[in-house]
Amino acid sequence: MNKRFRHVAVLMGGFSEERDVSLRSGAAVARGLRTAGYSVEEVDVLSPQFNLSAKTDAVFIALHGRFGEDGGVQSILHSRGVPYTGCSPEASRVAFDKTLTRFRLQQVGIPVPRGCFLLQSCDEPPIPCPLVVKPARQGSSVGCHFVFDRADWPSSLADALRYDGEAVVETFIEGTELTVGFVGMDPLPVIEIRAPGGRYDTKAKYTPGLTEYLVPAPISPEAKTRVQSLALKTYLALGGRGMGRVDLRMTPSGELFVLELNTIPGFTETSLLPKAAGAAGISFPNLCDRILQLSDIE
Repeated sequence: MNKRFRHVAVLMGGFSEERDVSLRSGAAVARGLRTAGYSVEEVDVLSPQFNLSAKTDAVFIALHGRFGEDGGVQSILHSRGVPYTGCSPEASRVAFDKTLTRFRLQQVGIPVPRGCFLLQSCDEPPIPCPLVVKPARQGSSVGCHFVFDRADWPSSLADALRYDGEAVVETFIEGTELTVGFVGMDPLPVIEIRAPGGRYDTKAKYTPGLTEYLVPAPISPEAKTRVQSLALKTYLALGGRGMGRVDLRMTPSGELFVLELNTIPGFTETSLLPKAAGAAGISFPNLCDRILQLSDIE
């Protein structure tokens, strides 16, 4: 494949709660791009006033959380006229905000769990337990709590609210956790996630060996088609571009609910997009190369 770019900056680190994970993702991406034949500069982003080398042809964004996924860094790169991986500033903003995501998906008829959002603490849960409460604008399950017992509600809500003052509360969907990755518009194999107790939280995500990942997911061909179709509809509705990962839940009766779109999935040793790509026969360097080739300025 002819390469559009030669000198690439990998943005990593950042100043969100996900800095450590981003550093790991960025280091892995940098290794992959070097293996794929690129000249790579690793840029640890410590503030919005970051610098890029004058020879930079494109940017691979490996920043997770605030500024990296919410449209902040995308707006800066757009203003500088530098091609970058992933979604546009507006699509990033909407996908990162769980409240805006719910509104957008409901507008186009995509099923989401029953839920609401809260701007302040309350003594009683607004919907029956079991439920999930999480900050409206965080990633990697930061501040996310599974509330199966009413007694855990006050502390769980308080923690979710402390990040940006807005929390999303949703019914916990009993069943199977599934995820579908995308490279461009192409869906990757469906992955089933089996976390301890069904709670796919930050610990379950980033502790090697704690969570079981089945790829391809052991579901019927008919279910696989429905899952990938709904994931693609979600990806398009939220403006997905270049790469992404849609998380869903499937009930024992086969009903599907969309949880969110991750516009900058992780690239660590436990991350799901590389696992799915590997199952599709796409090596890690090739995955990084393909995503970079889809870089744009819009």
